[in-house]
Amino acid sequence: MTVFAIDPGALKDTIALALGDKVKSINVALGEVTLVVKAADYLAAMQTLRDAPGCQFEQLVDLCGVDYSSYRDTEWEGLRFCAVSHLLSVSLNQRVRVKVFCADDDFPVLPSVMHLWASANWFEREAFDLFGIVFEGHEDLRRILTDYGFIGHPFRKDFPLSGHVEMRYDEELKRVVYQPVSIEPREVTPRVIREENYGGLH
Repeated sequence: MTVFAIDPGALKDTIALALGDKVKSINVALGEVTLVVKAADYLAAMQTLRDAPGCQFEQLVDLCGVDYSSYRDTEWEGLRFCAVSHLLSVSLNQRVRVKVFCADDDFPVLPSVMHLWASANWFEREAFDLFGIVFEGHEDLRRILTDYGFIGHPFRKDFPLSGHVEMRYDEELKRVVYQPVSIEPREVTPRVIREENYGGLH
């Protein structure tokens, strides 16, 4: 039996009805439903999206962190850290994007959805490692991409491009050592001068 994707507008209405006042905002963007929920309602909303008859999002296909401290080259008004999840319903052939902002910019915390979808395990670890978002209830929340002694969260927009420390192998000590960054920041983008009508452009 072939299952055709439901119209995004109809799916939007179904989700809005299922979640009720847990929805902060909902719209159709790029042919997919995008909804925003508050951190306090996040876990209950995700459970509903998985289990409600008109939703049935059996798979969490992605979860990532976002730092909104600067957005589209402008100052962002609102909470800084956000987790964005993409859910897939195989049985109904539909997708939804869920955004939730952490209530505290200084210590971003969200509940883990690992017990709802096992795939959240490594996704949440990555968001913790790169953005510093703590997922309460995660069974093994530790760094996944950076080194054990790494300081900071490298995808935060205020993280220095050169990092805080560098590591090297020390021949005398016969081990890896950490030391302050020794490279100087520099502009490496070459200056490009184009002649008039360069490449046939007018």
